[in-house]
Amino acid sequence: QVDLLESGGGLVQPGGSLRLSCAGTRTTLRDYGMGWYRQAPGKPREWVASIDSSRNTNYRDSVKGRFFVSRENIKNTIYLQMNNLNSDDTAVYYCNVHPSPVQAWWGQGTQVTVSS
Repeated sequence: QVDLLESGGGLVQPGGSLRLSCAGTRTTLRDYGMGWYRQAPGKPREWVASIDSSRNTNYRDSVKGRFFVSRENIKNTIYLQMNNLNSDDTAVYYCNVHPSPVQAWWGQGTQVTVSS
């Protein structure tokens, strides 16, 4: 059983949109700053976006204005709305605590593939 369960990935054409979800299954997320991370083939995992317990958000430069992170505490879920996707966004996306991810909480992630 995992602590965080990501979903919502898929195959999308350039310019398309997806919304990812991260559900806390054994952990209450409301008290944590949470982040979205991604790992493309052959590259290290990188931070993408984060939201703290006060709903302040931050984004890496390459996704600013295209990605939007939110949280719905009543559903114990974090979201990542991704718009105007391009091939550089192709990766496995994960959620975890931010700024200090919990090693044991890394899940399987959800694959996002941007291709025509």
